[in-house]
Amino acid sequence: MHTRTQARLQVVAGPMFAGKSEELLRRVRRARIAGLEVEVVSHALDDRRGEGLVSSHSGLSIPSRSVPDAEALGSSVRGRGLDLVAIDEAQFFGPELVPAVDALVADGVAVVVSGLCITFDGRPFEPLPALMAMAEDVLKLTAVCAVCGEDAAFHQRIVDEGGGDPRIPTRAQVGGIESYQARCRRHFTGGART
Repeated sequence: MHTRTQARLQVVAGPMFAGKSEELLRRVRRARIAGLEVEVVSHALDDRRGEGLVSSHSGLSIPSRSVPDAEALGSSVRGRGLDLVAIDEAQFFGPELVPAVDALVADGVAVVVSGLCITFDGRPFEPLPALMAMAEDVLKLTAVCAVCGEDAAFHQRIVDEGGGDPRIPTRAQVGGIESYQARCRRHFTGGART
């Protein structure tokens, strides 16, 4: 059993294609090398590369516990003596993730969360802004603009079908390079383009 230092909340945020999941996986690997008890959690909505798998666009992956909501996340990790809980694609959990994460940290479990902090139409994407405000450590990444190559703080949906309300994640919104592009502020238009 490890002697825990004070638990902390770490957030890795940014647009699509910025390397958020890759950074989460790097932190998980480091924690495991240090001998910590780690649980990786993903949302059941994101099964693009198989259920129970956190993976990056660059091809790195690690097994995860797939759960449907913040309540299931909390009950699946509570009381297990974990040192670190790593949560990928946090935007899919919605605002209910904030109190769930807060309870874990209060119980002495370190939490690292990665996810989109902005919707594909350019609005703040909860729960990431709230989690960023509560965190001891925030890393905000940028991608590379698909138009000009500059730093991209946005991602834009490039297909019209299945968009819906960008603040309410649906299976139709889950996608990759076939549906979205990273964009800098100058080339971001906020709407779908075909």
